[in-house]
This record gives sequence, C-alpha cells and structure tokens, in this order.
Amino acid sequence: MTIKAGDKIPAVTLKIMGKEGPENITSADIFDGKKVVLFAVPGAFTPGCSVTHLPGYVVNADKIKAKGVDTIACMAVNDAFVMGAWGKSQNAEELLMLADGNGEFTSALGLELDATGFGMGKRSRRFAMIVDKGVVTYLAVEPAGGIDESSAEKLMAHL
Repeated sequence: MTIKAGDKIPAVTLKIMGKEGPENITSADIFDGKKVVLFAVPGAFTPGCSVTHLPGYVVNADKIKAKGVDTIACMAVNDAFVMGAWGKSQNAEELLMLADGNGEFTSALGLELDATGFGMGKRSRRFAMIVDKGVVTYLAVEPAGGIDESSAEKLMAHL
C-alpha cells in the first residue's frame, strides 16, 4: 500500500556518506520533530535526475528552507558511495543525500519502481513529499517518465 498524507513515516535505517565512509541514519533521526522535504529519484547520475530534478532542489534550497523546512533530503535506491559522489558532483551540500541501497524504505513507502526491463533492477518511483514531525502532509508521485509534479518549484507551492 502506498503511503499517503496523514500517514507516519515508517521506521527504517538508511545510509549517508560520512567522512570515514557509509554511516547509518534512521528515519527518526531524519524526521522526528522536524519539517522535511524528501524527494526521490529512480537513480543517481541518470539524465532526468541529474539535469532537472536534483538541480531544482539545489537552486531553490534557500527558498525552501526559508519556508520553515529543516531538512531537504534526496533519496535513491543506490549505495552511500554513489549518493555521496552524486551530491558532490551536483553541489548539493545543502541537501541530505540518502542511500536506500536495498530499497527497504522505498518498499515500506509502497513507492517501488520495477526497472528490470531497463537493466536497473528495483528502484524508487520519482516522488516528493513534505513530512512534518514524522507525518506526511503532502505527497506528489510522478506518472511514468514524469518530472513535473515532484519538482522543487511545484513542491514549494505546498509549503
């Protein structure tokens, strides 16, 4: 079942790239007591994600945070090394780059994408959500091939 507005974020452990290598970060660490914008992409370094989706959040990070957002997080079903390198290559210092390497969080959200036909395995659908103190207040899930509803520009209208 897909998560929806009013639902609590599931308890999971994700990874981030730390100074010494991959580090655990829990959903409680990310969401409890905070207002968070989380957006997910099918894959780091892929064209739509690198050219359009992530850059919109990087460019608008200050505007998003000015609307009371504590954290802007980007997630993909990739490992922490890839997410860390992608964040650096995209100048995404203001964003928390979350690795859902095994797709456990994506699965718990009910937002899986079967990209096996493209040789990419199981991934995350492209989406964006606003989470206030661990509860989803807004969710936009893209139709196949879309990169509009979950854009930073569209999301800001809901903050």
